[in-house]
This record gives sequence, C-alpha cells and structure tokens, in this order.
Amino acid sequence: MSEIANLQPQAIWKNFDLLTQVPRPSGHLEKVQQFLLDWAASKGVEAFKDEAGNVIMRKPASAGMENRKMVTLQGHMDMVPQKTKDSTHNFETDPIQTYIDGDWVKAKGTTLGSDDGMALATIMAVMEDDTLKHGPIEGFITADEETTMYGVNHMKADVIEGDILLNLDDETEGEMIIGSAGGVNMTATLEYKPQDVDANDVAVKVTLHKLFGGHSGLEINEGRCNANKAMARLVQDAIANFAACLADWKGGNMRNAIPSSAEVVLTLPKENVEAFKEVVAEWRQTFKDEYDPIEKTLELDVEEVALPSQIVPEEIQDNLVDALCAVHNGVYRMIPYNKEIVETSSNLAIVEIGEGKAKFLILIRSSRDSMRECCAETLESAFSMAGMKVETDGDYPAWQPNPHSEIVELMKGIYHELFNEESLVTVVHAGLECGVIGALRPNMDLVSFGPTLRSPHTPNERCNIPSVEKYWKFVKTILERVPEKK
Repeated sequence: MSEIANLQPQAIWKNFDLLTQVPRPSGHLEKVQQFLLDWAASKGVEAFKDEAGNVIMRKPASAGMENRKMVTLQGHMDMVPQKTKDSTHNFETDPIQTYIDGDWVKAKGTTLGSDDGMALATIMAVMEDDTLKHGPIEGFITADEETTMYGVNHMKADVIEGDILLNLDDETEGEMIIGSAGGVNMTATLEYKPQDVDANDVAVKVTLHKLFGGHSGLEINEGRCNANKAMARLVQDAIANFAACLADWKGGNMRNAIPSSAEVVLTLPKENVEAFKEVVAEWRQTFKDEYDPIEKTLELDVEEVALPSQIVPEEIQDNLVDALCAVHNGVYRMIPYNKEIVETSSNLAIVEIGEGKAKFLILIRSSRDSMRECCAETLESAFSMAGMKVETDGDYPAWQPNPHSEIVELMKGIYHELFNEESLVTVVHAGLECGVIGALRPNMDLVSFGPTLRSPHTPNERCNIPSVEKYWKFVKTILERVPEKK
C-alpha cells in the first residue's frame, strides 16, 4: 500500500491505489479484467464479463429507493502507456509508482492511469459501500477505449440496463460534458525495396525528445510541438542541403497521443557531417524559440552511429518526407458558434519508416461528420500523392448534446447547493464513449464529469487531490437524488 491509499476520500484513493498495482495498458487487459471480477466476488458484488471484454457490476437499490431510475456508472479500464525516454517501466508487468507532489498525485516516469482509473475507483467505492443511499446501480467498465473503443463498439445494447449514464471520464472538476467529438483512424502504408547504402557515407541519429506530448483531443489546441511534424522539417533540410539519405524513422507510439519524441537515422557524406551538426543546433534553437514557453524541456540531439546496410530509395524518401511536411496536423477548424472549442482536428501520431516499409497512423476527430470526412480527404490526398495506400477504420460517432437533459438540470442544482458555485455545462473535443452508447440506447440520459486531471496521455499526467474530495461528495449526492421512474 502506497501513501496515496490514505488520502481523502479514502473510499476512492484506496481503490485507485489497488488499480496502480494491476497492469492495464490498452490491448493488454486480461489482468485488470480478472482483478475486477475477483474484487467484486470478494465484496459480494454481482459481476460478469461480456463478449466484448467489458466488465459489468450490479448493486440493488437501498431500502426504500427501489423506484428510482437506474444509474449506470461508466468508465474504461485501459490506460495510455506513455513513459519518459529514460524509464525502464514495462506496462505489461510493472505496477505504476505513484507519489504526492503538493495537491497532486503523479507517477514516476510514466502516465498515472487516473484516466480513467478514477472512474474505476469510484465504481468500486460505490459498489462496496453499504452506507450509501441510491437506487439500482450498475458499473459499466469498458475495454480498450483509448485505442479502438472496442468495448463499446462491440457491446450488445442490452448488456446494460440503466436509464441514466454517468460517464466518469471528464478531466475538469465542476464541468459537465453533454457532447463530444466523433473520430476515425487513418493508416497510410507503403512498401518499398531498400537500397544499399554508400559505404563511404557516415550515419547519424537525430533525436527530438522531452516534448510535452499530450491528449490529441483535449490538448490539440494548446500549441504543443508534434515531434513527427517538427522532425519532417529537419529531415527535409538534411536531404535538400546535405545530401542526406533516410534509413530509419520512429516517432510516437499511441494514435491518440501527441507524439513527444521522434528519432531518425540518416546517412550523408563524411565531409557534410560537421556542418550538419551545426545546423541541428540551429534547428534546436529554432524549435525552442517557436514553442517557447510551452516546450520548456525540448531536446534535439545528434550523434554518429553505425552505418546501416540499407536506406530508403531517393524517390520514395522524397515522396514520404514531402507527404509528412504537407499533411495537416492539429486544429482543422473551430466550432463556428463556439470558437473556444475545436470542431475538427488531426494528429500525426505515429511514423515508422525502415526495412522496406512505411507506416503513418493518424487520428481524426470532429463533432461534425461532414468536416471529419473533409479532413480525412485532405490527409488522404497528401498521402496518395506519395503513392501510399490509405485506409480508415475504428470510426465512432459524435455525441450530440441534449438540451433537455433531466439529469444535467438536477446536477446543476446539486452542484450549486453543495459548493455555492456554478457548474460549467459544455461540449468537448475528446472522443467519449457516450456517443456510441447513446446511439445504441437512444433513450438513455447521458452526462460526463469527473475530478481534475491534467496532461493525460503523458508522463506528466496528474490528478488533483482536493478535486477528488469535491467530486466524491457530488457523486454521492447525485445518487441520493436520482429521480423516480415514471
């Protein structure tokens, strides 16, 4: 048990501490699925796993509250596995190491997993506490939300029974989300025949790292550096002015995370190496100037490495780098009627080039289907001109706001009563599972909220301790006041 288990409210923090000990990166959920089922069995809570890998828990109403609408508490079990360059953490086997820094809980060198571990800890706290007052409740804990939304995309509509969905995946306390963006994955690929390297050349590895990275929805408008886009500019310069050839490129590792690092291996004539190193130093300063004060820890390094045996053929290389420079990344359009919120965006998340294959992975988000298609067509055009094969998959719908939501009106009143503050009702550019669930269960009343998290999907992810206490008080009061079934 770590020090966070004793934080208040202990009902949530002790369970979150348990979750940090269970590996649960996206795509590797067997351990956390079994943990949740075993935990439920130990507490006498009804629980089962459906065909899509989701875990469902159910708890009957408190005495005298059997006539209330059924509430579904919902969150996802997977976490984004991001770590610092010097971390040796293995997300499939190692527990998350947490620590307290003032008002924040953080992790040592990795993502914290409060996205969406706070939701799971909340569901566990509700399920095990027999002193709470509430109507019938179920917990709906979904699989692989961060990568493909597999759990909700493959769920059966009748696997949950609630009238009201409380999605616990928002990241600002005092905020209620009533709409979110849809999204689609784009993958561009190309196979090529590698070319033998000139034995007289020298190889260098250029590494851009220690960038902020971040959530490709919530933080796409904050001006952070995309490592792949920045590296493309440098590589284009190296090819044009130093006779460089591209051998290898590795940038980013999660489709829904702004890439915080990228590294390339280039070959070039020996007589150009020193001049190129000087230009890399100039690029380092350029990037620091461009992204000041956001990217305070940005580093750009160059070192000589062993000469690879093969490189990308010149024509293929030029086409690929041109495509990376040309393709749109970041905010595509703001919502016309609410210019503070992003409508459409793309994230050039992963770039892999080497050994005869090139692969680019992008996540496109939009709250408007037509603009999502427009953005996708723009990106496809850039990649098609490079001769790449472009495919899309994993699309999920936007969640359209319900201006007449009964639960939202109730929650607004409760929040003001408890804290003498007004809550913020808004929409968000992140992709929440509510859109998929709402399409399957159109009569369900949906809202998303949660405690305050910052920098999710990065090793700087942190959870605000005071906000969890307010959030837990809010949750308990909502459950007490859920309307009666009509």
